[in-house]
Amino acid sequence: MSALERLAAALEPLGELRRAEPLARHTTFGIGGPADLFLTVRSGEALGRALTAAADAGVPVFILGSGSNILVADAGIRGLVIDNRARAEQLDGLTVRVESGASFAAFARRMCRRGLDGLAWAVGIPGTLGGAVVYNAGAYGGCLADVLRRVRIQEPSGRAEWVDAADLRLVYRGSRFTRGELRGRAVLECELELFPGDAADLVRRAAAFDAKRLAAQPRGRSAGSTFKNPPEAPAWKLIDAVGMRGMRRGDAAISEKHANFFVNEGNAAAADVRWLIEEARRRVFDRFGIRLETEVEFVGAWT
Repeated sequence: MSALERLAAALEPLGELRRAEPLARHTTFGIGGPADLFLTVRSGEALGRALTAAADAGVPVFILGSGSNILVADAGIRGLVIDNRARAEQLDGLTVRVESGASFAAFARRMCRRGLDGLAWAVGIPGTLGGAVVYNAGAYGGCLADVLRRVRIQEPSGRAEWVDAADLRLVYRGSRFTRGELRGRAVLECELELFPGDAADLVRRAAAFDAKRLAAQPRGRSAGSTFKNPPEAPAWKLIDAVGMRGMRRGDAAISEKHANFFVNEGNAAAADVRWLIEEARRRVFDRFGIRLETEVEFVGAWT
């Protein structure tokens, strides 16, 4: 019996397990080849046990939140993909604990309706709380670091412990996770400290952010903003300046509405999206000497 088969047997009690699951079904891009094993978990306990089982079997793991902010290779992902739907939530005054598979946007909306301030800017952000921690998600002048107090992280050994937010060294669209300093570790749970607010006012502010986002960003299948904004200028403006707004390769395209959104207009291949990303990066550097950094993460079996 192979390591993958032994792992599959250990995972069966923890959630819904599928083999050769097409990841295009689970990403906001609608792109991505199959996962060898695909496990859906619905509790932090099951997530932790699955991570421990994979470590014991020596099988690589990728934790999938809502499938935003990633481009999965056409060949898919080898090993185990965990579809994290652990969403338990505990509220104690202004402090809230929430598991890492909770939708960030839906959580932010609930907090607004409860009159808890600090996350109105997040109501349109795709992804999970776990992903928001990893990338220090932010918009409209706010970011998760403003309200994050601590996170519970599982070590490769299976031991879990609370880590203060300051120890994650959160920066613009980055953290110790994105810099590779916490490789093999996973966010199980977050604790946030919010502020008292007026529910009606917060709902109005959230609606205004929704309207602003809808006016500026394209509809359809994408991973969100493709590049981080460099200090010199917004990424969309640089891409527009090198003549790539609306450029296509197969069914992959750079949005006419917002040049920092790369979209799947049919049955786009991951390789074509990546070609557009690399071409935009090359042209911007050749013309302006600015190296664009991606927000979108390339995951899976790229050749």
